[in-house]
Amino acid sequence: MTVPFFAETATSALQLLCVFGSSAGIEPLSAEKPHPSPDPAHKPPASMEEIELPKLESDQKSYAGIPEAVFVDDVEQFMKDSGNEDSVEKVLKSFDEQHSKYRFMEYNMVSRRRRLRQQIPDLTKNLEMIKHLREQSEDQETQFLLSEQVFVKTVMPPTKSVCLWLGANVMLEYPLDEAEELLRQNKKSAEVNLRCLEHDQEFLRDQITTTEVNMARVHNYDVKKRQAKKASGEDKS
Repeated sequence: MTVPFFAETATSALQLLCVFGSSAGIEPLSAEKPHPSPDPAHKPPASMEEIELPKLESDQKSYAGIPEAVFVDDVEQFMKDSGNEDSVEKVLKSFDEQHSKYRFMEYNMVSRRRRLRQQIPDLTKNLEMIKHLREQSEDQETQFLLSEQVFVKTVMPPTKSVCLWLGANVMLEYPLDEAEELLRQNKKSAEVNLRCLEHDQEFLRDQITTTEVNMARVHNYDVKKRQAKKASGEDKS
């Protein structure tokens, strides 16, 4: 009995789910027939460093709109300008809140980066699977995941269409060419998003460091001020 083939990979926004225009499916195959050798003329994928970043606006330094932390050069003047010359606690509390916001942004960025780094290899595997299906000319015996640790052998006939799992319980059937184009677009978008995210992470680390230095400088200013006041009181006595 011929069972529809199913190649599922977790790609977040897009999944190559099954082929032959069938709603049934199989997990990534473990085929007895080896995959065709790679085309020597096929260009290797560009590294993340080679991906061109979108241009930022003249007044922007990050793609996510991260506020820039201003370095406090003259602490005494900064305290006077802020109107908190005698209330260091308020200034430190403000810096601490800013620092917490930066850390929260960093946590979200790390999570997003992890998802994108998982998504890109999955999209690459999906593109390789479409290439394999396009080159397939005869029935092929393979296996699919029936349940946890249970595989079933099946026969995979040639196909001209594939179903893409778009998420939100939506799956659409595409010809192989259209599916490949859509997957390539999603892969390129994911790679650009990853590069933008890495750029923002570097910028965010600088803002966290600047904020921590500001907190240390204000704290040291308060300590020196207290020591000077204490020394002045002892001199008077």
